[in-house]
Amino acid sequence: MSAKNPEHGSAHEVSLPPEVKLLQEVTPPFFPEGGSGMTILVEWPPGHPGLPPHRHSGPSFGYVMEGAVRFELEGEPERVVEAGGTFWEPGGDVIHYQDGNALSDAPTKFVVTMVCAPGQPMLKLVDEEELKERAHLRAPRPSEG
Repeated sequence: MSAKNPEHGSAHEVSLPPEVKLLQEVTPPFFPEGGSGMTILVEWPPGHPGLPPHRHSGPSFGYVMEGAVRFELEGEPERVVEAGGTFWEPGGDVIHYQDGNALSDAPTKFVVTMVCAPGQPMLKLVDEEELKERAHLRAPRPSEG
């Protein structure tokens, strides 16, 4: 089923049956021909910090099934996405700082569909030198006020 109906605009303008719930609708950046995609299931144990800062070569779309994800993208304040919530990132140059379990006493499970640019890795870690160079682009941390 397509989220968009070209004759009627976005999915929320189209009458969907009650069994179908629109969770997220975004306009991702252009994606070139020849890309690929994957859907992954992530299951972090209580308190797991998630992946180190990284980038995705294309846009990613996520849904939290259980628990809560601490989510932070470059230029945006960190936030907690609870079960039933969605998140997305544009990919490309944007650093994804956090995707860890926000709960210290329960596991967290989420699904992410990622689109990969042609000839690029799906995920690339960001080194300490680049993090320092781009520190001015990161939103203030909660402990920084």
